[in-house]
Amino acid sequence: MSQPSQVQPVAVRLVAPSGYPHDAAIAERGCAWLKLHGYQVNNREVLSRRYLRFGGTDEERLADLHAIGTGDAGELTLAVRGGYGLARILGSIDFARIAEQARATGTPIIGHSDFTAFQLAYLAATGGVTFAGPMLLADFGAEPADAFMWQHFEGILRNPAYRIDIDAPQKGAATTVEGTLWGGNLAMLCSLLGTAYLPEVDGGILFLEDINEPPYRVERMLLQLLQAGVLARQQAIVLGDFSNYRTTDYDNGYDMDTVFDYIRAQLRIPVLTGLPFGHCPRKLTLPVGAQARVKSGADGFSLALSAYPTL
Repeated sequence: MSQPSQVQPVAVRLVAPSGYPHDAAIAERGCAWLKLHGYQVNNREVLSRRYLRFGGTDEERLADLHAIGTGDAGELTLAVRGGYGLARILGSIDFARIAEQARATGTPIIGHSDFTAFQLAYLAATGGVTFAGPMLLADFGAEPADAFMWQHFEGILRNPAYRIDIDAPQKGAATTVEGTLWGGNLAMLCSLLGTAYLPEVDGGILFLEDINEPPYRVERMLLQLLQAGVLARQQAIVLGDFSNYRTTDYDNGYDMDTVFDYIRAQLRIPVLTGLPFGHCPRKLTLPVGAQARVKSGADGFSLALSAYPTL
């Protein structure tokens, strides 16, 4: 386990806008791990809420989000888990109110999976930057918590500019591009197509990940984004972790690499793979809506990030 943080403790506000904690012991372990490393969770009452499959009623979960940024300066907002639930309340969220509060107190907002819906809608409505990153249960409650995850969580939140070097063989010519970093869970992004909640990002760097989706379904979603004109408007597509799926004899050699090669052939922009982000222990914390510079070569790529909130 990494050494406990020696800095002033950071207050953590939990939000549970999607599913409820499936295991109280894991939730408690996540809170304890954060406390050991300098983060104090103050509102654990959200962990005991259950309504149907959600972490509270629609009204309770909406209130969680509207309380973002109302604590002390620098309070960190952390999603408990993903699942499903944000789609039910997107139309009731006062994004301008949340953005005003978060900017006034310098509140980083962190989560992924179903939380992608909030992050992209927040970016579309306000231009506000959030972080696609670890959550209480899956990451801080893991046994053990991943050292790479912790290194980059602390690294980006405590530095106004951050660079990540990723060793992963790439196809295509070397390139350098700059733009707005945005994206998250592929299925969630596709679910926002045709709505006011999908930001219109031109010349951006789009990162994507997913779980439990076999290659043909990933290709179908990528083609949906392609046919909707989203992919071709970007400077680069950066693909993260696509895991926990299986293929069958019927796939006849059709695998995820085949999908990525096919999408790469349809575009005139770089399609990079191997980003350590997604439903996996070893994940980066990525600022959604921040500025990014990607430099790629045959052996990997670097990601330089700036213009995001810090602790």
